[in-house]
This record gives sequence, structure tokens and C-alpha cells, in this order.
Amino acid sequence: MLELLFSNVGILHAAGFATAFLLTILMIRLFGNKLPRDHGRKFAVEGALSEGKVRGAGIIFVCVFTVVACVFNVQSTESCAYLLFVLFAMATGFLDDASDKPWKDYKKAIFDLLTAVGITSVMIFENGTTVFFALPGITVEIPVWLYALISVGIIWLSINVTNCTDGVDGLSATLGIVTLGSFIFFDIIMGRSLGQPYVLGLFCACLMAYLLFNAHPSTVLMGDAGSRAMGTVIAIAALKSRSPFLWIFFGLVFLLDGGLGLVKLFLGRFLKIKILKNVRTPLHDHVRKNLNWSNTQTVYRFTIIQTVISVIVLWLMIWR
Repeated sequence: MLELLFSNVGILHAAGFATAFLLTILMIRLFGNKLPRDHGRKFAVEGALSEGKVRGAGIIFVCVFTVVACVFNVQSTESCAYLLFVLFAMATGFLDDASDKPWKDYKKAIFDLLTAVGITSVMIFENGTTVFFALPGITVEIPVWLYALISVGIIWLSINVTNCTDGVDGLSATLGIVTLGSFIFFDIIMGRSLGQPYVLGLFCACLMAYLLFNAHPSTVLMGDAGSRAMGTVIAIAALKSRSPFLWIFFGLVFLLDGGLGLVKLFLGRFLKIKILKNVRTPLHDHVRKNLNWSNTQTVYRFTIIQTVISVIVLWLMIWR
């Protein structure tokens, strides 16, 4: 690692990280005011406070990420395909951000499904269907149809739970950094190519720059353009790690915060079953409304919980 750090490649990669961070700041400052404005969220806790803020900043940091990833990292055809799907998720999210009326759930679901099927097709073609179960340390070859179902499910869920979590200043991006950082460390522990960790690091650099504007009280919101793209990147990180089920641990707070609301919605809408009647969803609304947590407390506590979980899992893998 030290040899890499002080090699020409290491210097180039460090320059790429700095470029992603600084260019995101510059682009948000130059073009942030040209983005759509938030209309406020009627049913969210403190949702009215977001009214009038810049929304859809994901289009800026995702575009910066894509350009820097192509310039500072050698891209294979597979990598370029994934970047295109991230851009597609960002573009559909931004169209929703820019719309006067929010898109219907079914319309979003169709685009999410297209993204999931596309990524899954590339993933199977390029990597096969071998899955490594990290904690027991066993490798299993699973049928293509089963891998496809798992992959599509992970991508679709990742996009949607990440989107649902984006409701408190700084929360979604901070959790995204922790989750992506967990996959970065996992790939390094497994001794794999540093290509994926570096690209994930570039995305984290863009998120850090965005957080300068999104920290409470925020002036800029990532919108669906950012949250859906981030969910896509996280899903790709999980699948490329060859240990997709680690997403359950490395993204557990995302799953609980955003996923419970999806479960309640599905059961209530399609099966007429009502659960968790006394729990507001997403959970970040519950803890702020029912437990009187401040926005800052919510971000810190959720982030600490996810960090502790990730560290425990990584530590178990090192010593298994």
C-alpha cells in the first residue's frame, strides 16, 4: 500500500480524489442556483423547512464523479456500463426533481426496474454467478435465475431505501459514505484490485463536498437525482464485491430507516395489512417527532450505529 501511495499511480489517484472534491464544490457554487427549488414535503417532519431550497444537486456531483472517474481511472467496458446506469438513475431522478408534480410510484418503479435489470445483465455476463459468503468464508455457485432475482432485488431496494432516507440534512450522504467506505475496506481486506475501491472513493469525495452545503441547516438538497444515483452506486459496490449479502450489514441503517416504510406501504396497499401503527416512517421522522431527537442527533446517532455495525463485521472477517 505504501509503495502504491508514493508511486505515480498513487499520486494520480490522490489528484483525482482532490479534483472530485474541489470540482463538486465549484460546480455547486456556479450552477446551484440554476437548479429546481424544493416545494416542501407536506407529510414529513419539518418538511416545510425545505421549501425554496435548491433541489437536485445530485445532477452536479454525479456528473463530476462520472467525468473524474473516466479521466483519473482506466475504465473497462464493464465499468463504463455501470457509470451509464448511474447516470440513468440520476437523470430519471432529476426529471422528477424538476417536475412540478412528483412522479407516481409506479413510474419510478419502472425506471428502477430497468436500471436493476440492466446492471444485473452486465454483472452476470462479466462476473458470473459465484457468491462469496464472507463471514463463514465459503464460495457458492448459484443458478443464474436465482442470482438475477437477488441482484435485481438488491438494486431496486438500494435505490429506494436510499431515496427514503434522504429526509434529514446530512443524513443520507453521511450514511452513504460509511456504507461505501465499508465496501472499500472489504475489497482491500480481500486483496482485490484497487480499481473499485478507488472509484467508490471518488464518489465519497463528491458526497463530502456536497455535505459542505447540506450540513444542518442545509442550503442545497441532493434530491432524487442524488439519492437514486447513490443507491445505484451502493448496489453496484455490493454486487462487485462478490459478497452481495454484506449489503444487509453495511447498509443496515438505510434498510431500517427507508425499508420499513416500503414494507408498510406494500402490506397496506396490496394486502390490506397494517403493521407498526405507532411507528412513523421513515424512522428518521419517528425519532424526531416521537423521541424529540434534533436533526443533528439523528445524523450522528444513525451514523454511529452504522459505523459500529460495519466495523464489527469487518473485524470479524479479518479474524475469522
